[in-house]
Amino acid sequence: MPRVGLSGQHREAADGAASLDIEASTIRELLAILVQRYPRMQRHLDEGLAVSINGEIYRDNRDMVIPETAEVFLLPRIQGG
Repeated sequence: MPRVGLSGQHREAADGAASLDIEASTIRELLAILVQRYPRMQRHLDEGLAVSINGEIYRDNRDMVIPETAEVFLLPRIQGG
């Protein structure tokens, strides 16, 4: 089961948790479970966030498979140009 690390603003939405164990096979499933458990997380999804899986950042590919032993972090999405 992947352990999901949370940044400061995401921690607040997850009742102060620095990390969570969430059983999910894709980024899409992970985010859906997060919002179900922590409805305040929806605002962060709406604002945009990125997901890091084993050091590689995914911004738009919500169907990316999460390996069972992956290191996962939620990151604020950084706008660039």
